[in-house]
Parts: sequence; structure tokens; C-alpha cells
Amino acid sequence: MLISIFYLNLFFWFPRYLARNKNLKFILFNIISVFLLAIIIEQLQVALNHRAFMDKAWQTAKEMNGLKRSKDRFDYFALLTALLVIGISTSVAAVQNVQRDKQYRQDLEQEKINSELSFLKAQINPHFFFNTLNNIYALTVIDVEAAQQALHKLSRLMRYVLYETQHGTVLLSQEIAFAQDYIQLMQLRLTDKVTVHLTPPDPLHDVSIAPMLFLPFIENAFKHGVSAVEKSLIDIHIRQDKNKLYVEVRNTLFSDKRTVLDESNGIGLSNTQRRLDLLYPGKYQLEVNENKKDNEFEVHLELETI
Repeated sequence: MLISIFYLNLFFWFPRYLARNKNLKFILFNIISVFLLAIIIEQLQVALNHRAFMDKAWQTAKEMNGLKRSKDRFDYFALLTALLVIGISTSVAAVQNVQRDKQYRQDLEQEKINSELSFLKAQINPHFFFNTLNNIYALTVIDVEAAQQALHKLSRLMRYVLYETQHGTVLLSQEIAFAQDYIQLMQLRLTDKVTVHLTPPDPLHDVSIAPMLFLPFIENAFKHGVSAVEKSLIDIHIRQDKNKLYVEVRNTLFSDKRTVLDESNGIGLSNTQRRLDLLYPGKYQLEVNENKKDNEFEVHLELETI
């Protein structure tokens, strides 16, 4: 009977009443159940002649040790035991309820993060493709063969974005290869006044990272650090140190193409910072500086890959 009350309170009264702030009904049902239990136990004791056996036992104890027995006919011990069982049952139910609520909130937060990441990624990809298609359109007027090469590279990049990045993470080597293809594609329209260097880690130790993490920095360098009439430099340096990944992107600073992280016309940089906040909380450092002394715009990313 105590077990029945335990589970009745755990699975029925607590979730239906106390968890829904119907405190009076919860207390009322528990009080009624406790007294019913005490009455049933009393009737069972009478039916089993339990009282007579207990009287005989007390009489023996009295003769041997001088013990005195209460004259109360109601079994208060059963009452207290039932109250204790209900208290334990309520505590267990409360803990389970808190755990369920915590898990539910975590699931909602994870779903929100996944939705936001998908939205941010959807913003970055079209931004990249629109710029690339504009470049290819310009090439069709100047050099058809170069435009064909550009379309081939773009199809390879699209294959990477559509298939390789759907798993949530990619290998560092894949991301670097993607960056190299992107740079080669962009170089098709650049003049000899623009110098682009990409230095990958040597040796390279493959680790899993978020896809298209470097692209906004590189794209921003091409967008704001290239001039058709002045010498321009884009220097991309990627290195590894144990579980740390360092990415440095430097480009020539032009006063008419000033870029600030929060004020960029492009949406890549600000979204990348938001992606880093969601994917690597407390595990990254991002610095964006205008080095007017050296006439350079610099992006420094330090990422913990494990």
C-alpha cells in the first residue's frame, strides 16, 4: 500500500496538481490518502487479530522490562510512515520535473542555435556566389576561355558548399583547398598590381572545423584591399600550434574602402563573428585592426580546435 501511494503521488498527483500550481488539491488528496491508509491498516490489524498478538508481546515485555504501552487504538506510526513516503515521492517527482524542464530548455536552445547557424550560413553563401557570378559575367566579355575556367572552379566550389559542408564540420585541409580555389578564381580578374599569398600550415595536421570559416575574411580582403591602379597585397597565413589554429589575413588599406567589422557593407564578417560565438564560445579570439602605420587592414583569429 505504501508503494502504491508512492507511485500514485509520483505519476499522478504531483504532475496533475502540484506541478500545475494546484497546491490545495495536491495537499487534500494526500491527506485523504494518508488517513485512508491508516484506517485500512487498522482494519487489517483487526482482521488478522494483530492487536491480540501485540498485546501479548507487550505484556511479556512489561513483565521483563517494566515497559508501558500507550492506550491509543490508532496506529500513528503508520500515519507517519505514509507521510514520509509521500514526502520522498514528492521530492523525487520534483527533481525529475526540474530535470525535464532543464532538458526541454536545452533542446529549445540547441534548436534555436541550429536555426540561427543555418540562417547565418545561408547569408554567407549567397553573398559569396553573387560576387563570383558578377566576376564571371565580366570575364565573358573579356576572355571566354577564362570564363569557362572560372565556371569550372565555381562548380567545384558549389559542390563543396552543397555536399561537404552539410555535416556541420569539415577537415582543415578541405577548407584550405576551398580557399585556394576561391583565390585562384578571384585572381582571374585581377591585374598584375595585386599580389596574393596563401601560406598553409607546414606540416598540416587535419582537424575538424566549421565550414567556410575563412571565406568571409578572404572575401573581405578582396573586396576592400584590391585596387586596379595601385599596388595591392593580400597575405593569408594559416598556422597550427598543438590544438590552436591561427589565421591571419592582411590586405592593403585604402581610405576609400575603409572596412569596420560592424559597419561592413558585406555581411560575411559580422556573421562569422556570430558563428564563432555560437560554435566556439570561449574558445576563440578575433581581432580586427586598421594598421594605418603600415597601411594595412588586419584580421587575427585564434581558434581552439579541440
